[in-house]
Amino acid sequence: METSNGSSETDFILLGFSDRPQLERIISVLVFIFYTATLVGNTTIILVSYLDTQLHIPMYFLLSNLSFLDICYTTSIIPQMLVNLWGPKKSITYGGCVLQFFFALDLGATECLLLAVMAYDRYAAVCQPLHYTVIMHPQLCQKMVLTVWLGGLGSALILCPLTLKLPKCGHREVDNFFCEMPALIKMACVYSKVTEIAVFALGVILLLVPLSLILISYGVITHAVVRIKSAARWHKVLNTCGSHLTVVTLFYGTVIYMYMKPQNHTSQDEGKFLTLFYTIVTPSLNPLIYTLRNKDVKSAIKRILCVEKWSAKS
Repeated sequence: METSNGSSETDFILLGFSDRPQLERIISVLVFIFYTATLVGNTTIILVSYLDTQLHIPMYFLLSNLSFLDICYTTSIIPQMLVNLWGPKKSITYGGCVLQFFFALDLGATECLLLAVMAYDRYAAVCQPLHYTVIMHPQLCQKMVLTVWLGGLGSALILCPLTLKLPKCGHREVDNFFCEMPALIKMACVYSKVTEIAVFALGVILLLVPLSLILISYGVITHAVVRIKSAARWHKVLNTCGSHLTVVTLFYGTVIYMYMKPQNHTSQDEGKFLTLFYTIVTPSLNPLIYTLRNKDVKSAIKRILCVEKWSAKS
């Protein structure tokens, strides 16, 4: 049976910013720009890291995974969001909502873990430079990345069924622009202690533990950097580590505030704009942060462009 607005009774309604229609067009343009920047920037990093042999080192292998992750993460959210922003229909099918929720949770959790692995890579590069290639050998990098992806998948397999099985009592309105866990939990008409405990426990495992490891790694790195006498090497260390630390601050800061803070202490508009930041803005900034502060990537891009230009002339 179809409802008056053309959506099925089993569909969900993504409220998004429908209460502020004057902002929808502006937000849609901004989202489209950020999404385009995410696709172009992250695809460039993946291609450059693959094509330039000088970048075939653990740092850029991990960075390529982060770029691929950001492309998948934003693609699981933004196309549906743009459709809803551009048209009067704000609905999403139940199956589409489940898939969106699953992939966003899976990829978001994976990114939390991957950023911790990247911090360990920076620790090895700065504090153990002579043994870096031995410590971060290809087999270890592949195993860590595989573990990270499986960790994200495992968290999604646990939290998705717990969240989706909560009775909705006919509620169909998701107070967000995509099917995200906090919004879906708010739809429930009953309180679930099990779900609350699971969310908190996995929040500690996926957010606080990785962040603690990152902070410990950078504490050790800071201690090592202070003892560096070479100004050139000191500057290079700050550049490579500073890029990662900037990404960590932007991503973890907003996600922890959104997920670890009691939901009744976060206003609806505040939650939506915070979600916009870590799902759309941060992934588009990652390539800029890493390329603008990284001479190796910029040099690799120049080498590739020069080769292509020389080949074209030949």
